[in-house]
Amino acid sequence: MKLLHKYIDYKNRNGRMTFIPEEGEDLWHVYNLIAAGDVVRCTTLRKVVTESATGSTNARKIKTNLTIRVENISYDVEAMSLALKGRNIEENQYVKLGAYHTLDLELQRKFTLTKEYWDAIALERVDEACDSGKTADLAAVVLQEGLAHVCLVRQSMTITKAKIELPIPRKRRGSCTNHDKAMLRFFDTVGNSMVRHLDFSIVKCILVASPGFVKEKLMEYILSTERSEFKPLQENKSIFVFCHSSSGHKHAVSEILSDPNITSRLTDTKAAGEVKALGDFYTMLKNEPARAFYGPAQCIAASAQEAIDALMVTDSLFRSSDLAERKKYVKLVEDVKGYGGTVHIFSSLHTSGEKLALLSGVAALLRFPMPELEDMAVDSDSDSD
Repeated sequence: MKLLHKYIDYKNRNGRMTFIPEEGEDLWHVYNLIAAGDVVRCTTLRKVVTESATGSTNARKIKTNLTIRVENISYDVEAMSLALKGRNIEENQYVKLGAYHTLDLELQRKFTLTKEYWDAIALERVDEACDSGKTADLAAVVLQEGLAHVCLVRQSMTITKAKIELPIPRKRRGSCTNHDKAMLRFFDTVGNSMVRHLDFSIVKCILVASPGFVKEKLMEYILSTERSEFKPLQENKSIFVFCHSSSGHKHAVSEILSDPNITSRLTDTKAAGEVKALGDFYTMLKNEPARAFYGPAQCIAASAQEAIDALMVTDSLFRSSDLAERKKYVKLVEDVKGYGGTVHIFSSLHTSGEKLALLSGVAALLRFPMPELEDMAVDSDSDSD
């Protein structure tokens, strides 16, 4: 994302920034930046109906600059579109003050975001989105006989670019012809999907995972075929990494990213770092439970003792419409960073973020055991009953 203008009053933390989203993931960053109550200004199309002297009406769309105070935000991950609904707060010849309008933020469309308070999480998000030296993108192909998912593992999300499902006949005693023909059609479809959806000028590593030898047979087919459309795959065979998965379903992406042998080869990807952190948490929870806790009350209590070594938080907690709720988690993050702890902010659109959300969205690894927090968890459970 390109940052065109920035003005922040660091004493009061209010100010505005002007951006141009340049790729799909930028809109995800914007979705996490904008909250209800913020002010957004950008160009938009407004339907205007004019009436002639004879009483006939004419409707046309007018391009105009509009400023709204955001009330509702919706994000479509598949379409990569972001819609903001709110009331117009500035004079406009086509839209009355206080009238509702929906702004559609799109790629390459400039917009200005004004906040009454730019907290540390929002400023960090801006730095991440506008960093031109982003780490290399990662792709993953997980498959089993008749089922495959071609995914992009971005810094903030796992995007399914293609799902391939083809019926594969069973092998019959004395004849595998129908099965083998179906598998070749399946491999051909998967290969074509990879060529169509993967940009080899950006993707630096492609994980290919399956149970058994399906992955090897796929690559054998791709590398042996003489079809010209498979040339990009053949020219980039050095970036393919084979690994085992239990299935060809999307959740297998998280499974392969948690493999230590794979993460050692993906040290420059944020996704691998998040998966490793969550894996470390589960290991600690099993082996030394007094040093691994989840839930806001336990994590805040541990932070008050400067006990958190690694904090994991989902970004959905910072999108809460409750300002006090957002500030609570922002303070927790700032406190942990302040005494030297590590903070991982998980994307709710990444498989690791989905897993963390099942643990209330916040978890922590502690520097030393705090068994008293286990009692807090028990007391909280009994109170809720």
